[in-house]
Amino acid sequence: MSELELQEEEREVLSSIYDGDESFKQISPTVYQYKYGETDTVKSFLLKINWGEKYPNELPIISMETFYNKHIVASLKEKIIDIVKVEAEQYLGMSMTYSLFEFVKEKFDELIEEQPEHVAEKLDMDKLTVFDQELQPESNKKEKKEQLTKAQKRRQWNKVDSKGEKPRGWNWVDIVKHLSQTGSKDDSVPWD
Repeated sequence: MSELELQEEEREVLSSIYDGDESFKQISPTVYQYKYGETDTVKSFLLKINWGEKYPNELPIISMETFYNKHIVASLKEKIIDIVKVEAEQYLGMSMTYSLFEFVKEKFDELIEEQPEHVAEKLDMDKLTVFDQELQPESNKKEKKEQLTKAQKRRQWNKVDSKGEKPRGWNWVDIVKHLSQTGSKDDSVPWD
């Protein structure tokens, strides 16, 4: 079997095994992620496996450089990647993504012990892209005010009294004018 045929077969197997598993995610035909631990806690991480062109005859790219893993200490990331690479070497020439995900699942409790309970959020600025606008404090952002013409300002000023309130009866309806426009109920009945 060629490498492409092996990849296609493994792709089908992975989608059938992990069907309905919320922790598993196929990013592209050659990139897969699995989330370990309780979601959005310090004791959870995301492992990403990226197949190269010659996979499974070469090792996949194993990575933990996702935004979700920002809380994981660097030494633990390196340790997990190294352990998974060593495990992957024994599967060269065979489909290994499922085996690697399951291997980490078995070792999860042992691996996550090195992760501290509370992590000071230190972001590696070289690996993350941050937009300049997000760094500016909100106080520096100027609120855009509505620009009115002189005529619009004059009309608004004329609508309110000295206290800034609208005059009494500004929204009243002239009943006689209204009835003359709509007519009475019995227009067909002549006046007696």
